[in-house]
Amino acid sequence: MRRKISIWVLTIVLLATVAPTDAQQPKKVPLIGYLSWQDPVRDSTRSEGIRLALRERGHIEGQNIAIEYRYAEEKPDRYPELLAELVRLEVDIIVVAGGDSEIRAAMIATKTIPIVMTGQGSDPVEAGFIESLARPGGNVTGLTNLLVQLSDKRLELLKEAVPKVTRVAVLYVPGNRTHGLELKEIQTAARALAVTVQRWEVRGAGDFNQVFAAIEKQRPGGLQVLGGTVMRANESRIVGFALKSRLPSVFTTKAAVDNGGLMYYGANQADSYRRVAYFVDRILKGTKPADLPVEQPMKFELVFNLKTAKQIGVTIPQSILYRADKVIQ
Repeated sequence: MRRKISIWVLTIVLLATVAPTDAQQPKKVPLIGYLSWQDPVRDSTRSEGIRLALRERGHIEGQNIAIEYRYAEEKPDRYPELLAELVRLEVDIIVVAGGDSEIRAAMIATKTIPIVMTGQGSDPVEAGFIESLARPGGNVTGLTNLLVQLSDKRLELLKEAVPKVTRVAVLYVPGNRTHGLELKEIQTAARALAVTVQRWEVRGAGDFNQVFAAIEKQRPGGLQVLGGTVMRANESRIVGFALKSRLPSVFTTKAAVDNGGLMYYGANQADSYRRVAYFVDRILKGTKPADLPVEQPMKFELVFNLKTAKQIGVTIPQSILYRADKVIQ
């Protein structure tokens, strides 16, 4: 009897010493990798927007999540190196703040870590990133921004903002499948608007000076800039050219208008940041990217830079300014 009691007491003592040790095991803090094609300053609005949206969902950086930021500073050749660092760190998710090149690089870097797109790429099904919007099927999910579907609307709004425009130069990258689809949409809209479209090929940074000189000789009334890595990496040059040439310009990124472009029409970026946080939240809670439908934007925004309008001698009609979501004075 005494032996049974001794064993029972010893068992209780052992449980008392082991249980607290188990309870004190630190809980793993989820680690999010963040890759941006820009530098920290230019990307700050987006990164901060996503961070605050995560906070709203209870994921607080420095408390119950950690974020590793990597910035390519507009140098695509750095993507493999930066992504390799995130993979070595064993991040739980990679948020790709960029377009097709960045998404494709992330897919090459990992086949298992969930990748969340922030909506800067082309049609992800056409690009081969996912199987379908409803069932992505792999480790990629997130947002798509309807670049192709909105390209004709951008030309229409440019014509409405500057009614005297009859010829528009369009910068595009030959061989870019998305640009090919966008050009078809733009051409269809141009016919209805009685606008002549002048296509200008840009393959890389070295082509811009020659193209700019040729556009100046043709003297179009407006400039439409398609998206993608080449255009984004040379955005400041394009904006500078449009200002110098007094060309009304429409872009696929709001950042271009913040930096001097005339107008932007596309997905509402604040809403996009919230949706990025939604995808991160769902994945952290156990949902597989393959089962998270890719979302198209539900909210859109029209932005004008009136400082630019004044600088290039353009007066935007009040009828369209009333519909703007943001006006930079």
